[in-house]
Amino acid sequence: MLLLKSIILGFSISAPVGPIGLLCIQRTLSQGKSAGFLTGFGAVTANIVYASIAVLGFSAVSSLLIQYEMLLKIIGTIFLLYLGVKTFLKKVPTQAAQLAGESKLMMFASTFFLMITNPVTILNFTAMFAGLGFGESQMSLQIAMLLISGVFIGATCWWMFLSIVVSLLTRRIQPHLATINKGAGLLIIGLALANILA
Repeated sequence: MLLLKSIILGFSISAPVGPIGLLCIQRTLSQGKSAGFLTGFGAVTANIVYASIAVLGFSAVSSLLIQYEMLLKIIGTIFLLYLGVKTFLKKVPTQAAQLAGESKLMMFASTFFLMITNPVTILNFTAMFAGLGFGESQMSLQIAMLLISGVFIGATCWWMFLSIVVSLLTRRIQPHLATINKGAGLLIIGLALANILA
């Protein structure tokens, strides 16, 4: 039951379409479902790092990251702006360029970096796990591993689902890819600017 709850938690925290979701959709359309999935999986990995810090009670690490929250937020926002501009200026790839594309490692690394610059995620996970009835004090290693595994499975399932669904619609959407790139780029830039004002 606990595993199922944490799977649902992992799925639900990934599902809202923000900058990572937009990048996943855009990369799936331009370079295929594996590109979209790797984009999402970078975010999953960063979330698991922060979920592990929250659930295993690494308070020293957590405090240090929260202390530098503003600096990390600035770095993350600048990087988000860069990704937004890059997406906006991206041209529709030819078939040869589509096969070459952006390196898979860079797709993963870009969203991992984007998520890891948001240490408030630790507090979110701490609150969510407490909502499931588990604070640091009563958390055994077995429970901690179940929670982390569930979040990982749920989040991974979401990104698999999104990249597969978008890839199935690629033929219909492909003619409008240039417009989608510009729209996604503008939305990502808008989210970055909103992050500055927040």
